[in-house]
Amino acid sequence: MNNYSMRTADRLTHLKIVVVSLIAGIAVVGVGIAARPTAPDMSAQLEARAPVLKTGAPVIWSASETSAIR
Repeated sequence: MNNYSMRTADRLTHLKIVVVSLIAGIAVVGVGIAARPTAPDMSAQLEARAPVLKTGAPVIWSASETSAIR
């Protein structure tokens, strides 16, 4: 039987293609997970070195540029 194209391939050839693509997909995901850099616990470092911010006077913000005429 001709297995040169997807149209004339038999059931076993289709199964082989699905299995190989599934294994390749799992390998890509596995490499992606393994290659992810581990981030150190930054919360303790940020809390220890963070500057102290003090609040200023309250400010009123307006989205309108027009002034009201009274």
